[in-house]
Amino acid sequence: MRKANNPGEGTLGGLGNLRRLIYFAAVVETGSFTSAAERLGITKAVVSQQVARLEKELRASLLVRTTRSVHTTEAGQKFYQRCALILRDAESAFDELSERSEDPSGTLRLTAPFDYGVGVVVPAIAAFIHRHPACKVDAVLTDQKVDMMAGGIELAIRVGWLADTAAQARKIGAFRQLLVASPAVARQARRITRPRDLVSLPFIANTALREPAKWTFSLNEKERQVVKFRPSIFLDATLAVREAALHDAGLCVMPDFTVANDLAAGRLVTLLPPWRLPSGGIHAVFPAARFRPVKVRAFVELLALREQERALPSR
Repeated sequence: MRKANNPGEGTLGGLGNLRRLIYFAAVVETGSFTSAAERLGITKAVVSQQVARLEKELRASLLVRTTRSVHTTEAGQKFYQRCALILRDAESAFDELSERSEDPSGTLRLTAPFDYGVGVVVPAIAAFIHRHPACKVDAVLTDQKVDMMAGGIELAIRVGWLADTAAQARKIGAFRQLLVASPAVARQARRITRPRDLVSLPFIANTALREPAKWTFSLNEKERQVVKFRPSIFLDATLAVREAALHDAGLCVMPDFTVANDLAAGRLVTLLPPWRLPSGGIHAVFPAARFRPVKVRAFVELLALREQERALPSR
């Protein structure tokens, strides 16, 4: 008689095995490990490792891998058909449960970039807790990318440009990048009309960016100028760059949500407003799962609504 598996071990127990079924099904449905990873919002290495572990546990070859394609073995096709039924049933069960549990509850674990987190996410968290008192929020605000699977993170807010087009990501807003300076520094640029002429002024570089000193400006979608600034200060945090600009250290490029209050108060001003810098997106990214808890959906909806309000022109 076969010995029963411990929870989380073997081929029958544990949420880890359910995740492996999801990974395996995604590979079959997309036809490649790369596409499966993009759909799930994780790395190709994780998908490959977990599918290999599933095959080891089952003691069966499920996939035939070549340099150009992946397809199922006979056993793999039969197993996939059963997997698809299991995953659909699980998704239906969660949906039914979530419909009965309309009020969000429990602890929401999320991560966001530090500057966007402080300026936008934290106020949204406060509003969320007031609206849903049965919830708690555990937030990690960092400019380092957090491993959602390892950290138990249920929601990641990404600002900028996603490295992939993961299916488990939702765009909830956008932001503009602005060339700003203190009024004192801006006076030095009052006669400048073209971006390329700004290189004579001091510039503060944000080294958290890939190319902190190289920026592309566009005018009416017809004219473009690529400017390579000569930074006098290098800082590795957006809020530090803002603080340096407030102290008359030079020009800098900042996301609109970071300097909105400074612009309204006149502490900073925009330079060459007809010229635009590339805009970025704000995304809610979810871990590899087919079910999103009510608390996650509720917070994302709240943040998306606040982003819509932030995007409205001031009157």
